[in-house]
Amino acid sequence: MGNSAFRGMVSCVLLILFPGSLLAADSNAAMLYVNTNGAAWVNGAHVPRPSSAIFSGDLLQTRSDSVANINEPGSSITVLAGSLVQFEGVSVDIQHGSVTVSTSKGVAATAGDVRVTPASNAWTEFNVTDVDGTVRIFARKGDLTISDGKDVVTLAQGQDTTRDESNPAAENSKKKKNKKAQTGAVPAAGGGIMNSPYAIGIGAGAVIGVTTWVLVKNDNPASPTKP
Repeated sequence: MGNSAFRGMVSCVLLILFPGSLLAADSNAAMLYVNTNGAAWVNGAHVPRPSSAIFSGDLLQTRSDSVANINEPGSSITVLAGSLVQFEGVSVDIQHGSVTVSTSKGVAATAGDVRVTPASNAWTEFNVTDVDGTVRIFARKGDLTISDGKDVVTLAQGQDTTRDESNPAAENSKKKKNKKAQTGAVPAAGGGIMNSPYAIGIGAGAVIGVTTWVLVKNDNPASPTKP
């Protein structure tokens, strides 16, 4: 085999292996599969092929007639039709729509203040839907731990529940803190200390006192008896 032929063969092997090694080196990367009859977008760009790489932080949107699957070692996330989600590697953040998570790696799903996590490292399957501020959760296989910013509860296998996307108690607490901070602050239009009633009174008294002292000490009375 000539040197040129050998170099060509090595180049072909490197072209095949190099992209795979890059994907394997990035632990936050996964493979995205879109059904051939539908369409999906990643970060606003149309996914041109049925399969491509997706990375942590990418925003995935599916059309009303399409379903997408995110596969990574030990986990699979199915993004149902008409959904908008952000892939976070170890979790998926649902902006709108529904996902089905199947995992043995503890992959979680979040929707607003609600976070759904497998209760153990055993194989777990669950559905999470976020529509119009209401989060619906169904434990298909295995138990789940649900946190809504106020309480932490366990949802047993085969059970379902609903939560508000935003925790009203947390929102009220934030509003009270902001109101207290605004009440305690000195108004910008209040002026400095020289504009306070006490300062004005002290200043007026000082002016009167100085004027009286000058008049008393003056050799010529303020109202002379002689013209």
